[in-house]
Amino acid sequence: MSEPRTLEAVKDASHLYEVERRAYHLQRPGFRVAELQLAPTQKVPWHFHNNISDTFYVVEGTMRLFLQEPKEEVILHPGESFVAAPGRPHLVTNGGDASLTFLIMQGVGEYDYVPLV
Repeated sequence: MSEPRTLEAVKDASHLYEVERRAYHLQRPGFRVAELQLAPTQKVPWHFHNNISDTFYVVEGTMRLFLQEPKEEVILHPGESFVAAPGRPHLVTNGGDASLTFLIMQGVGEYDYVPLV
């Protein structure tokens, strides 16, 4: 019988997936605001954060957000937001045919990214 795999948290996940554009608008200890732009075929892979929540706010396009524990799918349009709680696995995809632009507010606490794949 093999031992369970330990999931390793990283402090910077920008090298783990490609986006059309990434900009950080605010970075303070325990809190940051980033803007991401995803092409129709791009995604932010399955992951979770140990200490912080992700608050998504759609600026342009359509976001399909998949969550686990419990399993849920959320569709967001411009002006809509959703919070993924600490420890809750989630996957972000572009739900449309054009670029998706969204703000992601992360905090309050130390940032980490725990990939699930």
